[in-house]
Amino acid sequence: MNSGGTFDLNSQQTKLESLKKDSLDPTFWNNKNNASSILKNISRLENNIKVWSDLEKRHGDITILFEFYESGEVEEKEVVDELNEYEKIINDLELKLILGDNQDIQDAILTIHPGAGGTESQDWAEMLFRMYSRYIERKSFKKMILDYQPGEEAGIKDITIEIKGDYAYGMLKAEAGIHRLVRISPFDSNSRRHTSFASVFVYPSVSEDIDIEVNPNDLRIDTYRASGAGGQHVNKTDSAIRITHLPTNIVVQCQNERSQHKNKAQAMKVLKARLYQLEIDKEKEAVRELEDQKKDIGWGSQIRSYVFHPYNMVKDHRTKFESTNTQNIMDGDLDDFIRAYLMENISEKELKN
Repeated sequence: MNSGGTFDLNSQQTKLESLKKDSLDPTFWNNKNNASSILKNISRLENNIKVWSDLEKRHGDITILFEFYESGEVEEKEVVDELNEYEKIINDLELKLILGDNQDIQDAILTIHPGAGGTESQDWAEMLFRMYSRYIERKSFKKMILDYQPGEEAGIKDITIEIKGDYAYGMLKAEAGIHRLVRISPFDSNSRRHTSFASVFVYPSVSEDIDIEVNPNDLRIDTYRASGAGGQHVNKTDSAIRITHLPTNIVVQCQNERSQHKNKAQAMKVLKARLYQLEIDKEKEAVRELEDQKKDIGWGSQIRSYVFHPYNMVKDHRTKFESTNTQNIMDGDLDDFIRAYLMENISEKELKN
C-alpha cells in the first residue's frame, strides 16, 4: 500500500509466501526483534488479503442482490443496508491506501493537555479523551493509559495513551493541534457561554524493530509521589517517574502504574516515541515540509472548533470540512474529518511534486 496507490493482490500474496518461508528458517528466532517484525507483517498481510478477497466476494453478492431486487425477491432496505456496509469498507480501505509514510502503519501515542481556564478546559480535555476512546472502539483498536492526572474539581490535567492497531498513527496524526470548544458552561451558575482549549499531540509508537538509541548520560530521572486515582498504595511511595532528555529538553512522566519500574518503562516508551517524531520532523524539514507541521501544532493555531451554542457545528479550519452532527462526532465518528485532512495533504504533496 502506498500513498495514493493501489492494492496488488497477487504481489501481496507473493510477499506473504516469501515471509512465511523466512519464518521456517531454523535461525529465524536468532534475532527476536526481526522475527517479531516478520510475524507482525505476516499477520498484517493475511488480514489485508482477507479484506480484499472478502470485498471482491461482497461485490459479487451485491450484484446478485440487485438482480433479486429487480425481480421483487428482496426489499429495497436490504439492498440499501448492504450498499452502506460496502461503502464503509471502501472508505476504510481508501484511508489506508493514502497512508504512505513509513510510520503511518504504526501504533500511536496520543497526549491531551488542557489549555488555560482551569476546570472548564480540564473538562474539555476529558471530553476529548472520551471522543478518542469511542473512535478507538469504532476502529477496533486497543488503548492503554500510560499517564493520567485528574483535574482538581472535574476533568483531567493531562493524559497520555497508547493506541495499538494498524494505521493508528497514520489516522490519528490528523488530530494533532489545538481543539476549541464553545458552549454554555455547566460550571457557571449564570449559564454564560465559555470558550475552552485543549492541545492534542500524536506520535508514532516506536516498535521493537526500530532502534532509537538513548544515552543514559543524557537523562535526568526524578521520582515523586503519585497523585490521583490508583488506590491507597499510589500515594504512599515515590512510584511516579519524570524523565528529562537533556539534549532536547523533552520531559515525559508516568504515574499510572504502582511499580516504579513499570512507570519508568512506560515513560521511556513515550520518550522514544517523541525522539522518533523529532527525527521524522528533521527529515521533513529537509524536504520543506516542517513549516506546515509547525503551523498545524502551534498553540496559537486552532485546527478544529466544536460549537455547542448558539448552534451546533464542528468545523475543521484546515480543510473547511464541517458537520452539524456534534453528538456523533463526540461519540467518535471522526472518519470524515480524518479523510478530509489526509486527502488535503495528498493534494498538497502532489502540487509540490
